[in-house]
Amino acid sequence: MAIEVILDDYVLNVTNFEEDVKNENGNVLITIAFDFKVRGGKEYHDVTVHLYKTTFDVKVPERNLAFKGKINSYATSRTDFTDENSLADFQLELIEIK
Repeated sequence: MAIEVILDDYVLNVTNFEEDVKNENGNVLITIAFDFKVRGGKEYHDVTVHLYKTTFDVKVPERNLAFKGKINSYATSRTDFTDENSLADFQLELIEIK
């Protein structure tokens, strides 16, 4: 089932959503991980430019989650996105920052 994850004002429709908590140096931090698809060309450019920020106001309305987070891990199945018709899988994990 797809749900929305909002990074600042950028909405991603994601699948394989997982939520967890980690204890890091005595702080309990929310982590989320998910997959999403990206088309080549302009969509790829828009997504990657936004992800370059690395720190976001994260919201997951369906889970009542909102936190300041940063990229903990990031992967994509492709590196050449000049073809507008190409489609790639992205995987993203975010961790809360305090």
